[in-house]
Amino acid sequence: MMENSVNSDPAGGSGTPGTGPHNDARGPRWRNWTGFWLLGLCNNFAYVVMLSAAHDILQTQESQNATTPNATFPAGNSSSSSSSRYDCNPVSTAAVLLADILPTLVIKLAAPFVIHKMPYGVRVLLCSFMAATSFLLVSFSSSVWMSILGVIFASMSSGLGELSFLSLTVYFSREVLGGWGSGTGGAGVLGALVYSGLTQLGLSPQKTLLLMLLIPFIMVLSYFFLLVAPPAVPQWTSRDTEYSAVSSEDRQQLVDGPEEEEQDKPAPVTGDRTTGPLTLTEKLDVIKGLLRFVFPLGLVYFAEYFINQGLMELLYFPTFFLSHAEQYRWYQTLYQVGVLVSRSSLCCVKIRKLWFLSLLQVVNAVVLLSAVQYQFLPSAWLVFVVVLYEGLLGGAAYVNTFYFISKETADRQREFAMAAASVGDSLGIAAAGLAAFPVHSHFCSL
Repeated sequence: MMENSVNSDPAGGSGTPGTGPHNDARGPRWRNWTGFWLLGLCNNFAYVVMLSAAHDILQTQESQNATTPNATFPAGNSSSSSSSRYDCNPVSTAAVLLADILPTLVIKLAAPFVIHKMPYGVRVLLCSFMAATSFLLVSFSSSVWMSILGVIFASMSSGLGELSFLSLTVYFSREVLGGWGSGTGGAGVLGALVYSGLTQLGLSPQKTLLLMLLIPFIMVLSYFFLLVAPPAVPQWTSRDTEYSAVSSEDRQQLVDGPEEEEQDKPAPVTGDRTTGPLTLTEKLDVIKGLLRFVFPLGLVYFAEYFINQGLMELLYFPTFFLSHAEQYRWYQTLYQVGVLVSRSSLCCVKIRKLWFLSLLQVVNAVVLLSAVQYQFLPSAWLVFVVVLYEGLLGGAAYVNTFYFISKETADRQREFAMAAASVGDSLGIAAAGLAAFPVHSHFCSL
């Protein structure tokens, strides 16, 4: 495992980065890895839960139309007024996906250019507040629009958190990227599994969501009390310029360990400048250089979320022992299991051929689209296998993308590059949500 370059007190105090070969005690190293794991878990938890609850969120409107304005989520079998053979909700679950991703996309497009003015401590508190608000809004929702508003708060929390924590990794040993990736995968499994499991056991979705208010609290504890952050991290005071808090030499010591491969040493993207804040021209040049990472990542996520929110609801087997809502929940859960496994694989295998992962994911989407059209799959068990494999591909694409961006970007540009590249998955997800609407309308009209 790579050596951490932060000299810190094992009890939690921060020291001076890179002062000697034995300055990184095992305690701070594992605290940082575990801290980023928990931050990844907490950051993506609300986002995942909202997608797992998408079918129930849309069913709420039908329950309210049939009963009273105070009706809450249905917890049992789904029923639809649709006469379609696909047992469709009137509105595609892609509506929840778009509410869950569009605010994230807006934040990721704009924030990398200005987010350095907001200290990391303030960002964490803001993310926690928005995540808690999302759970409260959806759990006490009396209409779909109120639920969608809660989903939007979850999206804003996740988007701000992702670009912030990816940027934060440049102040630590590169191994914390493995912790972050594994934690985001863990969020998928725990979020989907907890929601599916508790509702399967009979707990109402409303009470389930209220229990999840513990997650934003864990995020705050993980950041402020578990991480051993170097003094260079702008905790409470804003910066007028980016990257000025850490010199190029110190940043190299912070992110590189003794096991780093020499052939992957980054080369500057623009000009001869090695110090000072990035200019707008340099930022645009960095973004241009990131396209070889952003496009494959976006394609992977387009294919998998087209499956998740455009096709999963339509892959319904009436004779299976699970109801329609239950089938949908477990599709989401198994997909997240695949994501967890592959996002935790960085310590074992690294995949540089990102386009290959993209093409395999597109094949998955084509196969399942054909299965919806021609209904040739005999059982939900086969869908379970495919969505597990789908999650493996998506998680591998994510964690390898940011690992190689971290290795192949110059020190001065790395913090900006990590934040800017995070838009790739969101672009793919947003495009998938838009594409899912006509597909849903077509099949539900049959």
